[in-house]
Amino acid sequence: MRTKEETIAALKKLDSVDSLSHPAGLTKAAVLVPLFMKDGQLRTSGGEVCFPGGKTDPGDEDDVGTALREAKEEIGLPAGQVEVVCRLFPLVSKNGLLVTPVVGFIDETFSPSPNPAEVSSVFSVPLEFFTSGKDHRALNAASWMHSFHFADPDSGETFHIWGLTAMIAIMVAAFACRKKPEFEIGFDIHDPVPFFQWNLQREMSKL
Repeated sequence: MRTKEETIAALKKLDSVDSLSHPAGLTKAAVLVPLFMKDGQLRTSGGEVCFPGGKTDPGDEDDVGTALREAKEEIGLPAGQVEVVCRLFPLVSKNGLLVTPVVGFIDETFSPSPNPAEVSSVFSVPLEFFTSGKDHRALNAASWMHSFHFADPDSGETFHIWGLTAMIAIMVAAFACRKKPEFEIGFDIHDPVPFFQWNLQREMSKL
């Protein structure tokens, strides 16, 4: 199991600020992928089977500002409690938004305060869950659409994680753990830029 310091070092190498040419004309959005260590295990947290995030506001300084603002609004996470690590490769959502994942560490003692108008529940998932084929299903191999069913031991509920959220979780898990998932993901974890540049161009051609 990687330590927090090893995970941060691995993710920082993949900061995508200057690695891709971002297409113009798309509405920008960002999500926060909050990581934390619990009992020596690296975990990620999300609300309503999506990461906290949304469209960029005029007052946001950048993608990091968007992700932090939305996390505060949706789950009550103060920006000062997030150790931002990197921005990963942007993806195009089904609604045509250019979504940038912002990865950051939070303290395991953080207690979320979900905004009832936007979030129904908050749960955490061991990051390596997204590299295992046990609960994975490919929805559309040609479009790299993935699906997971996670049985949360704390609440007893089963959550369906799929689409853009699943792809972002897979990205973070593969890069943070430096582990190729047990299923096909389309990108090389050691040289991911070509795939994500190609994927951006492909998604743009559909709009």
